Amino acid sequence: MIYKSPFNYIGNKHRMIACLQDIFPQDINTFVDMFCGGGDVLINTNAKTKIANDVNYHVIDVLQAFQNLTIDEILDHIDGRITNWALSKTNAEAFYQFRRHYNENPNPLDLYVLVCHSFNYQFRFNSQHEYNNPFGKNRSYFSTRMRENLISFVELIRNVMFTKNDFRLMDLAALHPGDFVYADPPYTITCGSYNDGKRGFSGWTLNEDESLLAILDNLNDRGIRFALSNVTEHKGTRHPFISEWAQEKGYTIHLPNINYNNCNYQSRNRLYRTVEVVITNY
Repeated sequence: MIYKSPFNYIGNKHRMIACLQDIFPQDINTFVDMFCGGGDVLINTNAKTKIANDVNYHVIDVLQAFQNLTIDEILDHIDGRITNWALSKTNAEAFYQFRRHYNENPNPLDLYVLVCHSFNYQFRFNSQHEYNNPFGKNRSYFSTRMRENLISFVELIRNVMFTKNDFRLMDLAALHPGDFVYADPPYTITCGSYNDGKRGFSGWTLNEDESLLAILDNLNDRGIRFALSNVTEHKGTRHPFISEWAQEKGYTIHLPNINYNNCNYQSRNRLYRTVEVVITNY
């Protein structure tokens, strides 16, 4: 069974889970998800111990709130907010009133309710860390499917250790062979809204790519397995060094299907194709 996160997170890997499960090791002691986002990979990877990190501390705060409350407490809060504030996929005025309330009185569960009614379900903040994503008119709401996903998700993250660090500040010194690190960073050449530097956090550039590859090389030198998701080509633009780095180091480049249906890349329009890869050191 493949589980779905209760977040419709941009860049999530839900449709790619089956492929990742084929690629990932089956004997993981400690699993480290360096850029966990909404947690789709996290909840679908088997390991004795799990560590999940994201620099967006707002996301981690929501995940920890889910972890520390019962599902009844969580659902009572969500349902109460939706009822009391008259939130729906059509009531824009209620949404903006609730957004103002959240920014004046930040609360992780309120943030989740807000995201559920926001455009494209995005976690988006201004430089003052005020939530500024607009209303998701006629589309975004806390659906029955999201409720079901939340119920299963809460149980799946009970024993996860969450951290909210810049990936360069993560303490990986305690990892040993038998452990496994997955890195799904923002993709430099796709210019997605999640890496544009407008979420209240700094953007992602080639400098961050270089720092991440150096960390992965260090893990390899220590005999620790890793997998890196990234994009090497997007609409005619090539990443300047990801493929060359992998080939020089002798790492394995897996080519997932662009529709995430299987692990063989195919595209009819090769001029404007997007080539997403999973690079492993095993």
